[in-house]
Amino acid sequence: MNKGILIVNKPKDYTSRDVVNIISKELKIKKVGHTGTLDPLATGVLVILIGKYTKLGEMLTALDKEYIAEIKVGLKTDTLDITGKILEKRNEALDILKIEKVIKSFKGLYHMEVPIYSAIKVKGKKLYQYAREGIEVKLPIKDVYIYDINLIDYKDNIIKFQTKVEKGTYIRSLIRDICTKLNTIGTMNSLVRIKQGNFKLEDANTIQDIKNNNFKLLSVQDVLDIKIYNLNDEEYFKIKNGCKIKLNFQDKYLLLMYQNEEVAIYQKEGVYYKVYVMF
Repeated sequence: MNKGILIVNKPKDYTSRDVVNIISKELKIKKVGHTGTLDPLATGVLVILIGKYTKLGEMLTALDKEYIAEIKVGLKTDTLDITGKILEKRNEALDILKIEKVIKSFKGLYHMEVPIYSAIKVKGKKLYQYAREGIEVKLPIKDVYIYDINLIDYKDNIIKFQTKVEKGTYIRSLIRDICTKLNTIGTMNSLVRIKQGNFKLEDANTIQDIKNNNFKLLSVQDVLDIKIYNLNDEEYFKIKNGCKIKLNFQDKYLLLMYQNEEVAIYQKEGVYYKVYVMF
C-alpha cells in the first residue's frame, strides 16, 4: 500500500491526530495525514490521506464542509463549547420563529472573529497559547462564506441547526454570533461533520472497521471529478522530470496516467500544464 484515501467517522473524545496515529499503527505506514481538524468534542467525516496521497492535502482541505450542530442556550464558556470553563449561566426562553430568522440571516458572506481557543497564529504564536497563559490578544477577523444554514429543532434549551460552510469556518464562532444576535448566550453542545466535498458520513469507516481490516481505500479517481490523460513514452519522460507540457484542454487539473499508473496531477497555467502533485 503506497497511497490511498480513507474516510473515517471520528468518534467523540478523540483528536484528529489520535485517529491519524491509530491508522498509522494499524496499517503499518508512517506517512498519514488528515484534511481538516475536528475538535475532540466533534464527530463525523475526517478525510485521511495515506502515503503519496498526503500530497493532496491542500486540494482536499479546500473542499466545503457540512455540519449538524447543537447550541446549549443560557450557558457561556471560555472555549465556546460545552467542554470549557463556565463563565455565565442564564435561564432563557426563546421564540422559535426568531431563532429561525436569525439563523437564516447568517447565510452569505460572514465576518468571523476567530475563537481564542484555536491554532491560528498571531505574531508567531498560536491563539490557544495566549488563552492558556491568560494573555489578552486581538482576535483576527476573517471572511468566510456560509452557503446554507437552517434550523432543525429547538427544545429543552437546545438549538439544532444544519449548515454548509467554506473551509476555515469555526462553527463555535458562528454559534457565539448567532446567540449574540438572539440577545442571549450559548455554547456549542455537539458538532457532527456530515459531509466534506463529496465525502459523506454514511460512507465513512469506523475505528473498529479499520482495526478489523474491514474498510475501503479510495483513489484520486474515486473522489475527484478530474479529467484523465494517458501519456505516451515521450511525454512520460518529460513529466517524470517535472517539465511543463502543452495540451489542448481547458480543465484546471489533469490526472496524468502512464500504463495504468497514476503519475501526477498537473495544473493549467496559460497554454501549458505544470506540476501540482507528483506521485
